[in-house]
This record gives sequence, C-alpha cells and structure tokens, in this order.
Amino acid sequence: MKNDLVVKDNALINASYNLDTTEQRLILLAIVQARELSKNVDANSVLEVHAHHYMKQFNVDKHAAYEGLKNAASNLFERKFSYKGIHEGTQQEKIVKSRWVSKIAYVDSAGIVELTFAPDVIPLITQLEKSFTAYELKQISSLTSKYAIRLYELLIQWRSVGKTPMFDIHDFRFKLGLAEGEYAKMANFKVRVLDIALNQINGLTDIVASYEQHKTGRVISGFSFTFTTKQQPKEVTHTKAKKLTDKQIQFFANKLAHYDPFASQKAAVGESYADLEKRLLIELQDEKFIQKYNDVFKELGLEI
Repeated sequence: MKNDLVVKDNALINASYNLDTTEQRLILLAIVQARELSKNVDANSVLEVHAHHYMKQFNVDKHAAYEGLKNAASNLFERKFSYKGIHEGTQQEKIVKSRWVSKIAYVDSAGIVELTFAPDVIPLITQLEKSFTAYELKQISSLTSKYAIRLYELLIQWRSVGKTPMFDIHDFRFKLGLAEGEYAKMANFKVRVLDIALNQINGLTDIVASYEQHKTGRVISGFSFTFTTKQQPKEVTHTKAKKLTDKQIQFFANKLAHYDPFASQKAAVGESYADLEKRLLIELQDEKFIQKYNDVFKELGLEI
C-alpha cells in the first residue's frame, strides 16, 4: 500500500475538522480502499482497515497499531467536519456539517476496523470530476503531528503553482483543527503548531515549504506559503548482460576488431587487427566487458 493515492475533493481538503493523527490515518486508509472500489462504494458500503496494513504503511509496531485503531474506532463516530458547498436552488455558498462515518466497529481480536462513510463523505472521495487533490499516501506516512498532515494537504492542493493564497488566520486555525482559544497566543501557535508541522513536512515529505505572515496593522491576520518539490533521485537500472555463445564471441570479436571507432580506442600501440581480435575472444567472455560496450554493439547492429 506504500504507493497508494489519496484523492479528495477540494471541498474536503479545505474542510474544518479536528482529528488526531491516528484518526486521520484511519480515514486516509479507508479513502484509499474506497477509491480502489470506485463506483461500487456508496453510503451502505462497509470498508475494512486492517492493523497489519496500518503497521506496514505507517511503520509502527503491532501494539501501537491495535491500540491506535481501537481508540480511533471508539472516537471517530463522534467526530464531525464542516465544508463549503453550493445550494442548488440559489447557487449560493452554504456551510455543510457532517459526521465522518455513519457506522463503525472494531474487531479487537483481529485488529480490524469496519466503517461506513457518512453519505456526505462519499461524493467527496469518489465522484471526483473537477476540483480535487491527489497525493501519495507514503508522503504523509512518517508525519506524527496531526497539524503536519493537515498542512501538507492544504499546501499540496497548490502544487501546480508552488504557492498558496493567504489563509485568513481564523479560517486557517479551524482548517488545522484548532479549537477556539487553543494556542491563542501567536507565539504559542507558531511554536506548537506551525513550526513543528513545517519541520516535519520539510524533513519527511516530498516538498520544502516556508511561510510569510501577513499583518493588518500590527496584528498577524494570515499566512501564505511557498514550496518546492524535492528533486527525487533517478532510479538507475542495470540490465544484466547475457553470456555469449562461442559462435557469437568469434563473430563479435571480428566485427569489433575491424570497427575503427572502437579499435582506435581499444587497441594497444602497435597491436594488429588480428592481435586485437584474439584479445577480444577472451574479453568477450566477461559479462562486465559486454555491459561496458553494449552501446558499441548496438551501433554495429549486434544483438545480444
């Protein structure tokens, strides 16, 4: 499950809710599963999240996975979120409040969570046509701060431009899951929430981000972010060279010895074509030699 995609409608990305780290992880695993089932998922579908999947995805031990899922299953039914929608009749903006799940159960002995997403959640994770955000689940797998997971989602929505608009401080706090009055002092908010989240994102995900604070007078009224995607190391694939038959060795040695671009570099001073060909009869038995000069073989149209 390491390379699974999380796909959410942007209304859900920008929703306001307060879930702890384990609860967010549980929701994300269920979203991945719902996406795999695609159109077969509705408000009656029962999804299963297994402890062993949780262990593998988030690199935790068995005890942490079982206890974490048990606690998350116990609390998730009461968790709610709010998001912006459009009223069909007037086309005016509305604020929708919903539970995450309509039903949830935990199989203690097996470490399995069964859950059914609430009706409002289903179109936000499956019926995605226009405004949605996708990211690899592995990018947030090492994040332990609940604020880091939420901030990563809010940032990655703007991946194509590498910068966000200004988030109003009050709206931003609610999106991160902060209650009214929680870390109310800006210094505490920065140290306990923003700095920790950014440090984890910069160190453990595929982006590096920084923020700019915006003021109204002398009061900070919002934050905007810029970020870049880290350069990923290129995967180097080595094709294992095949061993040549005796007949191929004789044929290739003759061709190479009389191929001037190769012979001029490979032949020793004063070495004749015949002597070079004899030496190549030995060297062509070495797979490393074949690998090294594979491009030369292709230039000559020699198939290995």
